[in-house]
Amino acid sequence: MIPPIFPVYLQRLHLQQFRNYTEQWVEFVAPKTILVGDNAQGKSNLLEAVELLATLRSHRTSRDTDLVRSTQEAARVTGWIERRTGAIELGLSLRRVGRRTLIRSGETLRRQIDGLGSLNAVEFSSLDLELVRGGPERRRSWLDGLVVQLEPIYAHLLRQYDRVLRQRNALLRDCAKQHREGRPLDHSSELKVWNAQLVVAGTRLIRRRGRALARLAPLAARWHGEISGRSEVLGVSYAPNVAISPDIWNLEATEQARAIETAMLAQIRDRAEVEYYQGTSLVGPHRDDVSLRVDDAPAKQYGSQGQQRTLVLALKLSELCAIESVVGEPPLLLLDDVLAELDLNRQNQLLGAIADRFQTIATTTHLGAFDARWLDSAQILTVRSGAIVSTSA
Repeated sequence: MIPPIFPVYLQRLHLQQFRNYTEQWVEFVAPKTILVGDNAQGKSNLLEAVELLATLRSHRTSRDTDLVRSTQEAARVTGWIERRTGAIELGLSLRRVGRRTLIRSGETLRRQIDGLGSLNAVEFSSLDLELVRGGPERRRSWLDGLVVQLEPIYAHLLRQYDRVLRQRNALLRDCAKQHREGRPLDHSSELKVWNAQLVVAGTRLIRRRGRALARLAPLAARWHGEISGRSEVLGVSYAPNVAISPDIWNLEATEQARAIETAMLAQIRDRAEVEYYQGTSLVGPHRDDVSLRVDDAPAKQYGSQGQQRTLVLALKLSELCAIESVVGEPPLLLLDDVLAELDLNRQNQLLGAIADRFQTIATTTHLGAFDARWLDSAQILTVRSGAIVSTSA
């Protein structure tokens, strides 16, 4: 792996009317920053602001209005980032009513997704246990977030697919309603157009998801082996909704795309009648999953809580390494009160993996969860009622 050139990747952060912050400047002067304070004081909000700059989305809410401080109409998050290619100022304006605005180094971006890749970050919180315990939609969201960081164009492709899917579902709902009312009409020609668009857009997602997991799986297996003392074997694999042969990933790009399109279109035709009656699309990457297995047993059904935590920790560490390998620079790591969730062995594995390699911002309610060597080299910020009230480094 390429060692970091800059010890501090995100150098400064400015919050204005964001969540419970009125206005707050944060200077990051060490590779590790620990935010300490009681619950509901604003520690996680600060991490969320960084996550927004990196990914343009929050794992806590999908509504911008939730991010704007109460009684205010707008909020802004600005970060100053140091990259190998130079310095970047990234500012995100959020509004209760109206669209958000993203400005990069003084230029307002016409498409916000063009700002993706300016800042890379991996977020790890106790909510991530839902990767194992939750449904397929949680794992799809995690996978999509990873692919966006590896290939920022994926965000645009994902929106294209969602747009086509919504239009096709609207047509299918209309078909189902007409059938129930006893007035079936022939929408076959219109549906054929949407089928073709869904297949093309869906194939683009499937190929990139498969490529990302092929990169991630061996890294996750290696980390899992180290954390578990080689006592268990982790298997991470793509479980696409479209029935494709595992050998398809060995094909040249054009042949691979053609094979996926053929398989997806055939499956759509097979499910056409069921889709017509149910009024929804049953085939495509919006129904994908990620298979997580420990010693060849489904982690969700058979994994203990400790095994599940080990699995998620391995996934997060492999995310860091995958992004670093592709981007060429180490991403930022955001740890939202996770050390208290991990036993001593897993804590040591995480802290050892981070070392001084990844700039890290962590939250905690008490500093006792951290190794003394960590505390000695960290910047410590005390957060109270939406403000940083004391600092030490």
